[in-house]
Amino acid sequence: MARIRLFASAREAAGTSADAFDGATVAEVLAAATQRYGDEFARVLTTCRVWVNGDEVPVDSPVGSNDEVAVLPPVSGGCA
Repeated sequence: MARIRLFASAREAAGTSADAFDGATVAEVLAAATQRYGDEFARVLTTCRVWVNGDEVPVDSPVGSNDEVAVLPPVSGGCA
């Protein structure tokens, strides 16, 4: 099972900051997460970047049982 780490609005939509899912690719892991967390998570996911073990990757990238998939929504803010 790949570990998944969720940040900001992805964490809020899922109700957790970490979980684990079976899947051979990033897309399969994210599909399993979407099935568990529902429509709001799916909506947030469309705006997110996905990293595996600290590197941004395409969704067809393979993942293994020791990999960490990080879901990073866009960040806004700054100084006024």
